[in-house]
Amino acid sequence: MTAQSVAFSSHEPLATLREAYRQSKKDTIAPLMEGLVTRRRIPALLGRLASHADALLLALWRKAGLPDGFCLVAVGGFGRKALFPASDVDVLLLIPGPTALADDDPLRPRIETFVSSCWDVGLEIGFSVRTVAESLHDAAADVTVQTAMLEARPVCGDAALFAGFRQRFLEQIDPLSFLHAKTLEMRQRHSRYENTPYALEPNCKESPGGLRDLQMILWVAQAAGLGGTWNELAANGIATELEAAELTRTEADLSLIRAKLHALTGRHEDRLLFDLQATVAEAFGYSSSNPRGKKLPMRASEQLMRAYYWCAKAVSQLSQILLLNIAERLQPSVHRLRPLNDRFFDKAGMIEVATDDLYERNPHAILETFLLYETQVGLKGLSARTLRALYNSRDVMDGAFRRDPENRHLFMQIMQQPAGITHALRLMNNTSVLGRYLWPFRQIVGQMQHDLFHVYTVDQHILMVVRNMRRFFMPEHAHEYPFCSHLAAGWEQPWILYVAALFHDIGKGRGGDHSDIGAHEMQKFCRQHGIGPEDTDLLVFLVREHLRMSQVAQKQDLSDPDVIGEFGRCVGNERYLTGLYLLTVADIRGTSPKVWNAWKGKLLEDLYRATALMLGGIAPDPDAEIEMRKREAKVLLALENIQADDLARFWSGLNLSYFMRHSADEVAWHARHVLLPPVQPDSPLVRARKSVVGEGIQIFIYTPDRTDLFARICSYFDQAEYEILDARIHTTGQGHALDTFQILLEFSTETPEQTAQHLEYGLAHYLAREAPLPQPSSRRVSRRVKNFPVPTRIQLEPDDKAQNWLLNISVSDRPGLLYSIAWTLAQFHLSILLAKITTLGERAEDSFLIEGDALRDHQLQLEFERELLRRCAPPL
Repeated sequence: MTAQSVAFSSHEPLATLREAYRQSKKDTIAPLMEGLVTRRRIPALLGRLASHADALLLALWRKAGLPDGFCLVAVGGFGRKALFPASDVDVLLLIPGPTALADDDPLRPRIETFVSSCWDVGLEIGFSVRTVAESLHDAAADVTVQTAMLEARPVCGDAALFAGFRQRFLEQIDPLSFLHAKTLEMRQRHSRYENTPYALEPNCKESPGGLRDLQMILWVAQAAGLGGTWNELAANGIATELEAAELTRTEADLSLIRAKLHALTGRHEDRLLFDLQATVAEAFGYSSSNPRGKKLPMRASEQLMRAYYWCAKAVSQLSQILLLNIAERLQPSVHRLRPLNDRFFDKAGMIEVATDDLYERNPHAILETFLLYETQVGLKGLSARTLRALYNSRDVMDGAFRRDPENRHLFMQIMQQPAGITHALRLMNNTSVLGRYLWPFRQIVGQMQHDLFHVYTVDQHILMVVRNMRRFFMPEHAHEYPFCSHLAAGWEQPWILYVAALFHDIGKGRGGDHSDIGAHEMQKFCRQHGIGPEDTDLLVFLVREHLRMSQVAQKQDLSDPDVIGEFGRCVGNERYLTGLYLLTVADIRGTSPKVWNAWKGKLLEDLYRATALMLGGIAPDPDAEIEMRKREAKVLLALENIQADDLARFWSGLNLSYFMRHSADEVAWHARHVLLPPVQPDSPLVRARKSVVGEGIQIFIYTPDRTDLFARICSYFDQAEYEILDARIHTTGQGHALDTFQILLEFSTETPEQTAQHLEYGLAHYLAREAPLPQPSSRRVSRRVKNFPVPTRIQLEPDDKAQNWLLNISVSDRPGLLYSIAWTLAQFHLSILLAKITTLGERAEDSFLIEGDALRDHQLQLEFERELLRRCAPPL
């Protein structure tokens, strides 16, 4: 038996038919699994799978003894003879007569036998029974049913019955209404997939730029009588021959990816999940390499995904052109063309080129298109004619085009407009103009990021950061980030920050430090575009140092004047500081919705304010700052029945770092609960409240100190599944720990007040127990961590004063990680003086200031580092 010649006999038992069908599928799919199926062969393979299903259905039809007057109709993907390895076989049993079969009709048992036989032999069948009238009624009422029937074809039975149904169905369909309904359906579908083809785990069928978008073009074209294949669309003037060829290639590439996903997983899986990307890439013959002379090896999965994104981008571009053409054919424009200049018209709010060859004759008009889009009121997009002209002029945008002084001037004008920049850049990227003009940008289009906290490709992340930066300067968005908007209001030349945002990650994927590579590209851009020395220096600084502020804020002790001083010397002046702060906030906000939180915002703002004071000539004075905070705390405690001597005695047991790391409000909060009424000296005191800096809960613990206290606290939070954002650890002169934690409530169904009450009782009770610390448990890591693990890095070194030790840990985050670290510290009797807990998506960047005798013994120190490395490594 071969995949090309398969026949099924109705006389065979169902078990024999099942085995024969399974073998026929296996033989057909085998070349696909072996990498022998190319894009040219994939349509034939899908057609053979459909033919095997046809033959099996015919055998089962005869076996069930269904009457000749019925017709079995293939619909959906099966109807167009494109059956993927794990797709459903959707069929309609079309019956004659004006009414449906009665419940007691003797034919019903035969139909039930047919359907159960389909399942028994391994057909994943979608089945419905309708009369012609019912089919037409359901199609008129539901665009999904209408779409499925649009691709219907007879499998067996009465061909005349199907022909009559087909004629009446096509007469009934309203092409314009169908187009509008499918367009709305497409928008809803795109919205479910975040309106981007560049998701890191795209659905190759449903995501924007996927197979469904291509199928939609053919559906609406077929409904309009304009053809059902790409060549037919070209023959009817909807597509050019070049576009038809590109669409044929793109559809085959996407179909090949989907078919391999089905074959490799053995199920209906259309998502390019992280778990599958490497396997699918290997099935395509990709391997880790250094393509195009890159210093940084590209993973096989990265090469596959980049090819997929380019494919999806082509689909997005061409589908827009063809759908606009079909709409124009169905409803010719009655709008008068309003001249914008001698090269462009306004066609109902869309920019229309005066001639199809405008861009070939006048390449300057390419960038002028987007400048008009920004500057002309009422323009909302590009017409199909303009989109097609841009698509066909890609080869015009060569090295000479990029070096042309007039084009450089036009690009700078685009970046310097007071409005429309984000939309213009997105449109330039969608039409491939941005990458062809800005060549370094082209290199990061479709570039994946394996850092576990970016959820977009590099190009989409960059455009998101530009968008975030732009919103700082828009009054209607001032409520989102008031401090950023306040700073932006005083910033001259906003275009500098937009350009910095455009270049900040442009060096990714090229080996080496992307910040340095980006700074070099920024320097070259400034030189080529005539940007003055002062602005050039600022732009290069922002790109080179765009990561520094977040690193200092999240990993260093902001209460240390030396930290502020060193950062202040790096930025140099307030303009550089403000630019870096705005870029940092826009950058973090553009990585992932999960990365930003109010606590990170507070750390960045605190660093900005402290550095601004220092740059303004106000040197940090810890003593004065502490006295001010004590005075403010006393004001907050004025109505409390606290004796001045008790307060002084309590504060005398706290060192300078305590007052530097806590606000006056926090200092008063601690004192109020410790001194009113006085706590039992040996009993844990736990108090919690809604965080004053946004979402989450703030907790402080006052209890006799012990070496494993931090580990016990982390154990409780780990079991309760709370994420720790910050930990400030202090020990009083009386031997008590006074620790403050900031935790995030991500999925809690309780109010913050309810959670605070539960925490106060539960944590105090837990700390009062004398049970041994539980062993850290190994839990499953996320799919992203499993497939793109962060190299575990542990750095242990003395601090600047050589009194304590700095421990920096960078590792893939997972449930229970912080407790594993704390447990290891406790096992070696190491005390934590300060903890900075930072989670960047699914990567943890934690810093600890620790002390203990074990660190003075070289052998014990090595044992500690080995054990910590073992505990931090993600489980297999």
